[in-house]
Amino acid sequence: NTDVPENLRNILAAFAEIEEPVIFPIHPRTRKKISGLNLTNSKFKGRNPIFIDPVGYLDMLILEQNARVILTDSGGVQKEAYWFKVPCITLRSETEWVETVEAGWNVVVGSDHEKIVDAVISFKPGDYHPDLYGDGRGAERIVETLILISGP
Repeated sequence: NTDVPENLRNILAAFAEIEEPVIFPIHPRTRKKISGLNLTNSKFKGRNPIFIDPVGYLDMLILEQNARVILTDSGGVQKEAYWFKVPCITLRSETEWVETVEAGWNVVVGSDHEKIVDAVISFKPGDYHPDLYGDGRGAERIVETLILISGP
């Protein structure tokens, strides 16, 4: 989306219409593109997005875990949203994590302004959240297995 000016315009315009804070940890390259296209918050009617400097991995996880919904074009963030049981709106035309869409926790909207705004307002995942990627106890099981095969 950073490299396609129309996508960037549409996404930022959608963010501006969202009536709750949109926190955007912005990569320096994306900030440069936005500046070069003269696409700043003041160009849009809302107070969003709220640009913040890039954050480290652990801080990003805290932001994700505490979000009501995550809007992203990152494959890794889509999967993290699923782990945290936070609904995800994918700002791409497709996703490699189709199982999160099939489970009802991710919706792919691309860069379509109206679809983004509508998804933020109306997308609600179901109650069912299958363990698509395991139960988080893999390391524990590996240690147990190593102890069993190595003997006393």
